[in-house]
Amino acid sequence: MDIRIKPSKLSGDVTIPPSKSFAHRALICAALSEGKSIINNIELSDDIKATLEAVKSFGAVSKVGDTSIEIEGIRKNAGEEIETDNDLHIINCNESGSTLRFMIPIAAVLGYKCRFEMSGNLGKRPLDVYYDIFDKNGVKYEKGENYLEIDGKLGAGEYDIPGNISSQFITGMLFALSMLEDDSVINILDNIESKSYIDITLASLKDFGIEIEHDEYRKFRIKGNQKYNCKRENLDCNEYTVEGDFSQGAFFLCADAIGNDVNVKGLRRNSIQGDKATVDILERMGCERVYDECDDIKMKVNSLNSTVIDATDCPDIIPVLSVCAAFANGTTEIVNAKRLRIKECDRLSAINEELSKLGANIEEREDSLIIYGNGNKKLKGGCEVWSHKDHRICMMLSIASTICEEEIVIKDAECISKSYPRFFEDFEKLGGCVEVIGGDLHE
Repeated sequence: MDIRIKPSKLSGDVTIPPSKSFAHRALICAALSEGKSIINNIELSDDIKATLEAVKSFGAVSKVGDTSIEIEGIRKNAGEEIETDNDLHIINCNESGSTLRFMIPIAAVLGYKCRFEMSGNLGKRPLDVYYDIFDKNGVKYEKGENYLEIDGKLGAGEYDIPGNISSQFITGMLFALSMLEDDSVINILDNIESKSYIDITLASLKDFGIEIEHDEYRKFRIKGNQKYNCKRENLDCNEYTVEGDFSQGAFFLCADAIGNDVNVKGLRRNSIQGDKATVDILERMGCERVYDECDDIKMKVNSLNSTVIDATDCPDIIPVLSVCAAFANGTTEIVNAKRLRIKECDRLSAINEELSKLGANIEEREDSLIIYGNGNKKLKGGCEVWSHKDHRICMMLSIASTICEEEIVIKDAECISKSYPRFFEDFEKLGGCVEVIGGDLHE
């Protein structure tokens, strides 16, 4: 799907989709539990569909409603071990790194023989952390360009995991080791990045009865003989509500910062999501955060100024913050951003390439971007840009269109379905002028 966007000011209310990070984790915890869980405020983006299909392949039963999913867990009774079968479980992870990296160690602890299939650039993203663990513990694996097969069983023990590649490896092992009868330890090597995602994992595990102790995120102690348990006092099932997603809300908070007038709804003021840093960063750039009594938030600004942005714990919001930096007064440095090169695309390169087409002045370095702001003046536009088939690059360009002098065409805009399928519907409701070239946006 290629789209044409004419410059327009966005104005009005937008309700942000549920957090993809919390939703992945809630589905997995529910699937590993005894009995029934109801996950409320959840939407079936492509990534969430991948995790739902993955847990179903292990025997969880689901019933999908309009805004909720009911999960019958694979553990039937609290004291009953999960039976291992000899079937080959095929899990299509699509382009979801969370699905892949969370489910691999779960499959290994369950002793399932699995084939994980991957699409897009997912097969290029590193999995060496797991290969090292498998080599040391006798788990067989075969890696192809777009698949990974594993056959073997991981047990309790002490595991060393680097913290500077992706927090998803740590999360996957925390899920998996929590199912075992004996104690385990995870030692974190190097500096840990995206620590906020570990906090989301620990909070989700706690909500489903799993307690993890850690020493300042350097050593995690997982007690054995714990049970994922969805039941609460006087309830037949657990009802869990997913909070709004700050990584998606960042697009409209940044839209406010560059001169639009959007009231962002559905975000929790005291959220532990790392991408809540969007608000703090925009404040440093000259915005004022305004909450109402319902926690709706907007960012008011007279003039946007440059700052230094550390991408270590919030890589997903860097694309749209780059739009703000291109619009601001002065020079913004985005540092510690090397991991953006191994996302759905090389995001550092994509940000530089596509915003430069619109008239931004950007210098790309190995692990950083230097963005020379244009002093709160509009970008030019009037050209064709490419999403790189990356949802966050596509949405970044859509927000950038609102400060362009001329219309832009975005190639391969269908990639938004990975995380925010209704993005363009929301964009239109706010006054955005979107046209599908040769088609209908609402088909």
